[in-house]
Amino acid sequence: MNHEQPQFSNFKMIRALGGVGILCGLLIVFTYEATFDIIKEKKAIALEKAIYDVLPGSSSKLTFQVLEDGSFKKTEHVEEGKTRVFAGLDDQGNLVGFAVEASGNGFQDIIRVIYGFSHEQESLVGLKVLESKETPGLGDKIEKDEQFLMNFVALDVKLGPSGKELLHPIELVKPGKKTDAWQIDSITGATISSKAISNILGKSSQVWIPRIQKNVQEVKDQVQ
Repeated sequence: MNHEQPQFSNFKMIRALGGVGILCGLLIVFTYEATFDIIKEKKAIALEKAIYDVLPGSSSKLTFQVLEDGSFKKTEHVEEGKTRVFAGLDDQGNLVGFAVEASGNGFQDIIRVIYGFSHEQESLVGLKVLESKETPGLGDKIEKDEQFLMNFVALDVKLGPSGKELLHPIELVKPGKKTDAWQIDSITGATISSKAISNILGKSSQVWIPRIQKNVQEVKDQVQ
């Protein structure tokens, strides 16, 4: 006796797969819309905490938008596509320093950081990784290795005589070989991630340190 197996038509299969695809798409959109504001708020909270972490002594902040002529303007909301910098203030409202966001390629993906700059000490005074997908146990040491993070407690970024570039560009050296204040000791076993941080800071500081030093008095005038 022959028992023919029912044939599932191509049309029914396509219709079923299409329905599943549409449903999945709707769920993704719904989830994104439902969580967008929550994620945005959490990122803002994390960023504010990071600003205080990289600027020891600061207890409040102001946001400045960089205008077309290079000047800084205090603002509540930075226009889309414009760059920004944060000014950290102490309990008396005095300017402690500046916090700058920067990013660049890591071993796995883009690394986003924020670093603190003291205009009086002419040095970087803190570093915080905001986003990274570096290899757990190796590349993620840029976030956890205390010895590595000590590189950024007083990293020399003094300007040269022209005031337009660093006197000594930031330099990455082998572990334990740091001899100068502008050098960064790399992490054993995480050379690529160490180099990524060095490159990010090197490029960013060459742009931002001259720009900030030029606008320090203007920022102080707007803070008062």
